[in-house]
Amino acid sequence: MHVMIIGAYGSAGSAAAEGLADHVGGAVDRLTLVDDGEPGGGLCILNGCMPSKEVLSAAAHRFQARADDRLDGEPPTIDLDRVVDRKNEHVERFAAHRRGAIHELSEQEGIGFIHDTARFADNRIVEVDGERYEPDYVVIATGSSPKIPELPGIGEVDYYTSKDVLDATELPDSGVVMGFGYIGLELVAYLAEAGVDLTVVEHDARPIDEADPAFGDELVELYREAFDIEILTNTWERRLEATDKGVRLHVEAAGDNRTVDAEGLFLFTGRQPSLDRLGIANTSLRPREGWVDATMCAVDDERVFVVGDVNGKEPILHVAKEQGYVAADNIIAADVGERLERYSNVHHHVIFSGASVYPFARVGHTPESAEAAGFDVVTATRWAADDGVFKVKDLAHGLARLTVDAETGTVLGYQGLHAHADSMAKTLQVIVELELDVRELPDRAYHPTLPEILDGLFRETAGQVD
Repeated sequence: MHVMIIGAYGSAGSAAAEGLADHVGGAVDRLTLVDDGEPGGGLCILNGCMPSKEVLSAAAHRFQARADDRLDGEPPTIDLDRVVDRKNEHVERFAAHRRGAIHELSEQEGIGFIHDTARFADNRIVEVDGERYEPDYVVIATGSSPKIPELPGIGEVDYYTSKDVLDATELPDSGVVMGFGYIGLELVAYLAEAGVDLTVVEHDARPIDEADPAFGDELVELYREAFDIEILTNTWERRLEATDKGVRLHVEAAGDNRTVDAEGLFLFTGRQPSLDRLGIANTSLRPREGWVDATMCAVDDERVFVVGDVNGKEPILHVAKEQGYVAADNIIAADVGERLERYSNVHHHVIFSGASVYPFARVGHTPESAEAAGFDVVTATRWAADDGVFKVKDLAHGLARLTVDAETGTVLGYQGLHAHADSMAKTLQVIVELELDVRELPDRAYHPTLPEILDGLFRETAGQVD
């Protein structure tokens, strides 16, 4: 059996390669790894999670120094050259490690690596570097790229994508932001701390559709008051035009039209599968909603598996890796006629909002999604401002909420928008995935003490179940 992985440097592709490498010499006769990345390393390492956390750390330090009224004097400014230089240094090191792992795999007998672009000529017939290959199975793991909205005038103006922001050593004095999802929520705080006067367009009353309204409302208040960002809610973009000083965005809210002028335009309008260079039109594959099933198999071709951002399911690093391993196992199973495993995961998202000082995390169900799934629930909510430890640490923004099955006491979900919610999410992930009874969770003092917010949620919901 010959398997080809297109996009081997990325998180999903490298996971699939690792999963299949163990079978080379057995079930797999030949494994061909392809990637044209330059230098290569995958989205998360090069332009996603890792570099964004790097720049956000600078914003976090400045924000906390600026926001603490116990500190006197002007806050420091962010040196963009130093931020980008350090980011690039770290990113190259991480990317070299990823490339090295793939190249090390390719040294094994039966495994080869090609640093070039792969393009389909027909169903499972792939041309790479002037050669034609006909593998038995193909894994597509080509990731995603910034989605540019189809808005009148978009071709007439310059703009920054998330990648451009991560590489920027100069920024405009003012900016208008389109897109207030997870990318926007993370990067607008960085831009604000870097000195950009921002206006953000939000289509709904609040951001974070996956959360209860209280969390989106808290973020809007935080960004307006703590970061001095103007947020236009229930507002829609209509057209763009270039001006002598930058860009003008025409928007509409409740039937009223207005314009927003700024020096720069920031497009944080999501991501889309990277399929353009693959020659998909030469195959039976037709990318659309649902074109990849839960086994990671393309519904149009049972010998093509699609993993990571490119399948449009869930653009999250840990999900991409898990999908890669599932695809590897399923290729081995498919070749001997065994049943394929269906991938599913507990909802587990973290958004590094509030300059990463006040991250949002959701694990499992919200009360609404739990009730829609047929559960009778009890909930508890705690606000950081009511907690002495958050107060003395000057981290008094935010809230946390627990959702529990009223009948069995099973913990169904957690939402947190507060300091270190990202770290606490791992504890809740274990609790939710193991379906633990909230009444059996230990009620004890913690040191350090910020996680006591969880103890309060456990006690309150346990009391409601009893």
